[in-house]
Amino acid sequence: MLNSIKKNRDFVEVYQNGKSYANKYLIMYVLENNSDENRFGITVSKKVGNSVVRHRVTRLIRESIRLNLEQFEKGFDIVIVARSTAKSRKFFEIESALLHLGKLHRILVK
Repeated sequence: MLNSIKKNRDFVEVYQNGKSYANKYLIMYVLENNSDENRFGITVSKKVGNSVVRHRVTRLIRESIRLNLEQFEKGFDIVIVARSTAKSRKFFEIESALLHLGKLHRILVK
């Protein structure tokens, strides 16, 4: 089961105090949360497209996280922001962008 960040103040906390890395399709903010669980937040703004497009991108990101959940180290709040370039991408491109950012943050288990 995917724990998600739902409250705006939790998103703001990660944006302000977390570390961020970006690639062509995604931006990832990571902040330690002092628990033994990861919480994920996904943001797809209207710049990406209409609601159909935004929901598709959200589903691709969520599925990428779900399939690779055991690869992430525990104890982080992770917010993923989709860039407008993500809208026309296939699943494997989004997944590889997500794993690339995980490597940059050094939160992937070897």
